[in-house]
Amino acid sequence: MAINLKSQKRIAAAVLKCGKNKIWLDPNETSTIAAENSRKGIAKLAKNGLIIKKKTAIHSRFRVREKLAAKRLGRHTGTGKRRGTAEARMPTSVLWMRRQRVLRRMLRRYREAGKIDKHLYHVLYLKCKGNVFKNKRVLMEFIHKAKADKARAKLLADQAEAHRNRTKAARERRAQRIASKKEELHADK
Repeated sequence: MAINLKSQKRIAAAVLKCGKNKIWLDPNETSTIAAENSRKGIAKLAKNGLIIKKKTAIHSRFRVREKLAAKRLGRHTGTGKRRGTAEARMPTSVLWMRRQRVLRRMLRRYREAGKIDKHLYHVLYLKCKGNVFKNKRVLMEFIHKAKADKARAKLLADQAEAHRNRTKAARERRAQRIASKKEELHADK
């Protein structure tokens, strides 16, 4: 008949600070263990190696890491592996917020760097909100195009102004010539 070591196991669990399932009692020394019924005695037996706290069972994450690495390469993500809807897996609102933050950050940086003025910033900000640009590249191209158009318009305006000034000056010279000829004609008479 086996000796009942239930209380010794309970005391050992308290002394070694673990659960009762983690306690190993030496099967060859049952009578020695049964004789001890105090915490001090059990602690002595644990020191001598008759009572041992078992090691924690290892729960390896090796296979999990392997699978995650494969998932990053796009494996195991086909239609058969998906449980939620596309919206549940990656909400469109999250994608929208991300895109807005990226575009607005870019606009802010451009404004601070002096690449765009506050008026163009405001126009582009509203265009971003209106879903005109799908990414940074498109926005950047739009900015370059807008700046080029503005520069071209300014150049044309300057040329037109210069042309106006030239024609005005020529008209004035012509008027002066005609006036001087008239004066000469009057002076001759």
